Amino acid sequence: MITYAHIQNKLAKAIEQSEYTKAEISQKVGIKETTLEKYLTGKSKPSVFLFANLCKELNLNATDILCVKDEIF
Repeated sequence: MITYAHIQNKLAKAIEQSEYTKAEISQKVGIKETTLEKYLTGKSKPSVFLFANLCKELNLNATDILCVKDEIF
């Protein structure tokens, strides 16, 4: 089962491995760094539009971040 925690972890790992700081990523997608932190800690969940923009700015495949490949259907 795909959980938000799995998505959070993959997104956080992708951000850590990126060439950008959390502040730079936040600025690129138009949110505060504290808001991004809330998404990464599970205190809040991004909208689908913000999630798509995060993937775009980080050059990520949303399917990978959503753990779809990890699931056996």
